[in-house]
Amino acid sequence: MKNIRLHGIFYALLVALAIVTLTASAFGQGRSGGAGGGRGAGAGNAGGPPPGVGVNRGLGNASSQSNGRSDDGLGNASDHSNGRSDAGLDRARMASDNLHSAERDLRDHPGVANTLHTNANDLRSGYQTALLTNPNLKFGQYVAATRLAQNLGTRFPAITQSAILDGLASGKSIGRTLQNLGLSSQEASEAKKQAEAEIKRGRN
Repeated sequence: MKNIRLHGIFYALLVALAIVTLTASAFGQGRSGGAGGGRGAGAGNAGGPPPGVGVNRGLGNASSQSNGRSDDGLGNASDHSNGRSDAGLDRARMASDNLHSAERDLRDHPGVANTLHTNANDLRSGYQTALLTNPNLKFGQYVAATRLAQNLGTRFPAITQSAILDGLASGKSIGRTLQNLGLSSQEASEAKKQAEAEIKRGRN
């Protein structure tokens, strides 16, 4: 009977020892797993993108966005610059075409310069200067403005060649410009007819 009791106690001790051993083992694995997990997480960082990659990615996005704006800005500036360049070329081309027409007019009608009490060289030079401001100015308009100023300037000091040319450059007609400078509609019409008749005689 005593042996049975001792055997039972011994068996219970073995069971308890086994439980303690298993618990300690599980606890140790838990700590190891936790440490491993910590190291694993660290290793994961080490094995993932290098430090700063996230920041670089952000900078890359900002750079891309900045490049987009920069490209747009440069594109707009380029477009605007090209627009100005194209406009400048068009103005120069128009002025050149008008000057060539004036050259032909002066060759074909040398009397025009005499009508304006000047010579062909001075008339050509004055027209070239006017084209710098208004490349769309026709030679006939320049001649008319010059003659009108000669005819009207004494009685109407505001009516000068420059004032008439400024009106034409702003898009106004000669008649409207003369009215803005002090003439009535009838006076402007009569002044135009007189100047045109005088210029026509010079062309014959």
